[in-house]
Amino acid sequence: MGAAEHRRRLVSLAYPVYFELLAGVTAGIINMAWVARLGGGAVAAVAVATNVENLLLGVILVAGSGTTVLVARARGAEDSAAIRSAVRGGWVLWALVTPLVAIGGYLCREPLAHLVLGGSGSSSSSDSLPLATAYFSIALPGIAVFFATNVVDGILKGAGDTRTPMKLAILANGLILGLDPLFILRFDLGVRGAAIATVLGRTVALICGFVVLHRNGVLRQAAQAAPNRAGSLSADARRTAETGLPMSADFVARMVGALALVAIVARIGVSEVAAYGIATKAMYVATMAFYAIRQAASIRTAQLLGAGRDERRAIGRQVLLLAGSLGLTALLTLLAAAPWIMWAFGSEGEVAEAGALYLRCLGPYLTLLACFIALGGVFEGSGGSPALARITACGVALQLALAYSLSGSGLPGICLAMALAMALQCAAIARMYQRTEHPTATDCDDSGVRISVTEPDSPSPDNRFA
Repeated sequence: MGAAEHRRRLVSLAYPVYFELLAGVTAGIINMAWVARLGGGAVAAVAVATNVENLLLGVILVAGSGTTVLVARARGAEDSAAIRSAVRGGWVLWALVTPLVAIGGYLCREPLAHLVLGGSGSSSSSDSLPLATAYFSIALPGIAVFFATNVVDGILKGAGDTRTPMKLAILANGLILGLDPLFILRFDLGVRGAAIATVLGRTVALICGFVVLHRNGVLRQAAQAAPNRAGSLSADARRTAETGLPMSADFVARMVGALALVAIVARIGVSEVAAYGIATKAMYVATMAFYAIRQAASIRTAQLLGAGRDERRAIGRQVLLLAGSLGLTALLTLLAAAPWIMWAFGSEGEVAEAGALYLRCLGPYLTLLACFIALGGVFEGSGGSPALARITACGVALQLALAYSLSGSGLPGICLAMALAMALQCAAIARMYQRTEHPTATDCDDSGVRISVTEPDSPSPDNRFA
C-alpha cells in the first residue's frame, strides 16, 4: 500500500475525532459562561468538578481504548469471535468499574469536594464547597452515562467508524448548550441544573449510539456469527484491561503532570498562573489534533496487524509527516498571533503580556509534542503501549523537576523545561520506532493476543465474515 493511501486513510479517520474533541471543549467553555452568571463560587465549583471528571476519564479509557484496539485488530483479521470477545470485554469492564465510581463517588461527594477545593478555610472555598457537592450529587451518578458513551465510541472506532462518535458528541454538546439556560436559569437549579443538563444531553446521545451499534453491519454480523472458540467473560475483560491499562496510565500521567505544573507556575506569580491557564485552553485547538492523529494511527495499525500486514514503519512515516506539519503550523501561528489569541480569551494587561510571551515560547514544545503524541498511536495499536506509558511517566517527572529548577526564569523557563523533557521523550520513542521489526508467526502483543502474519489475500475461511 502506498504512502498516499496511508495518509488518506489516516486523515479520514483523524478529522472526525478532532471535531469530536473540539465539540466537547467548546461546549465546556460555553457551559462555564452560563454558570458564570451565578457568581465566582459557582464557577470554581463547576471548574474543579470538571477537572475531576477529566481524571475519571482515565479510568474508563481502560475499557474504551482497549476495546478500540482489540476490535480494530479483530476486524482486520475478519475474526467474528474476536470482535464479539472485544466488545464483551469492554462492557464487562464498564460493569465492574462504573458502580465503584458512580456509587462510591456519590457517597463520598462531600469529602471529595473538600479535597479538590483544598478545604474550607478560605471564604471562597466555603462558598464553593456546597456548590461543588451539589454538582457532584448529580454528575457522579451520571458518570455511568459518560463511561458507557466512551465504550460505545471505542467499539465504533475499532470498527472503523470515527464519524458517528463525532456526530454523537456534537449532538450531546448541542443539547447541553440548549438545556443549560433552561435548567440553570429558567428552573433556577443553579449548578445542579448544569449537571442535569450535561447528564441528559449525554443520555440522549448514548441512546442514539446504541441504535447505531445495533445497525452497524460489521458488529451485527459478528454478533450473529457462530463462535469458533470458547472464551469466558473474565478472560475477555482481562484481555481488554491488559490492552487498555497502559493507555489509561499514559493519559493519567499527563493529567497529573499538568495539574502539578500549575502549582509550580504559581510560584512565579498570580498573573502568570492566569496566563498559563488561558494559554493552556488555547493550546487545546492544536493538541486535540495531535491526539486525533494518534487515535487514527492506533486504529489503522491494529487493523493492518490483524490482517497480517505489519506496516508500522510506513504508517509511522505518514503520522510524523502529518503531525510535524501541524506542529510547525502551531509554532508559526503562536509566533504571529499570540497577543490576539490572548485578547480573544478576554485577557488584558499583565495577564495578556505574560500569556503572549508564554505562547510564543511554546512553539518548539508543541512541535515535539505533536510528533511524540501522534507516533505513539502506532505503538498503541501494535501492543507497545506499556513502553510508551513508561516513557510518558518518566518524561512528566523530568518535566516537573526541570520546571521547578527553571521557574526562576518565569514562563520562558517553564517552556524550556517542557521542551527539554519532550525532546528526551521523542528521542526514546524514535529509538523504539527504529527498532520496529516485522513480527514472526509467534509474536504476541502485550495483551497476549497473537499477531497474525497470514497474507490478507489467503485468509483462513473459518475467520471470514459470511
